[in-house]
Amino acid sequence: GAGEGGEQESKLADGDTAEVEGSSSTYTLTRHGSTYMCSCPAWKNQSAPVDMRTCKHLRGYLGEDFETARLGALPSRAAATKSGGGGSANKKETAPPVLLAHKWEVDHDPSGWWMSEKLDGIRAYWDGAQFWSRLGNRFLAPPWFTAALPRHPLDGELWMGRKLFQRTTSVVRSGDAGAAWKQLLYVVFDAPASAAPFEERMDELRAALDRHAPPYARWHEHVRCAGVD
Repeated sequence: GAGEGGEQESKLADGDTAEVEGSSSTYTLTRHGSTYMCSCPAWKNQSAPVDMRTCKHLRGYLGEDFETARLGALPSRAAATKSGGGGSANKKETAPPVLLAHKWEVDHDPSGWWMSEKLDGIRAYWDGAQFWSRLGNRFLAPPWFTAALPRHPLDGELWMGRKLFQRTTSVVRSGDAGAAWKQLLYVVFDAPASAAPFEERMDELRAALDRHAPPYARWHEHVRCAGVD
């Protein structure tokens, strides 16, 4: 609608699709909010976040001026920030407020700490409406995948199974919000918006997930560490 892509109105309404003729095939254009997708290989094989991708078919259908304005109006993709160790990382303005891991030092006794399995998944912050990577890139999940999730922030991982990280990545980062997401689970381990102690957040999360009963999400079990062994 008006306001998308600068002051111009989009030729593709939110949720709509359009067919365009390519040089050797017919391609499908789809819009989900500010994300415009094309089924062509050039769009799918880009490394940019899905809401920053375009291709000749999108430019041809929407217009060069519209695409230039749309991509230019999106949030800045990265801002250099210094890490505590003196290195640098690219972190977008849309990066969510998630806790980050620290290396365990062997002289620190872990007894009594909560611990959980390190999953071969992709970190995903649920803001109550959509998923974001820890660096602020949007993950385009199907509406049926997120329909039963609580409308408050959650922190967890999109996970397919042990030793399936590459397959998980190919689904989550493809920009194709389709049936392949049925292979995934959203494994939740925190409620970032709560100021309660972790033990209380765990109880609140378990209760919320039991109440909403989302078919594609579950709580990630934690146990007390009994010691180094």
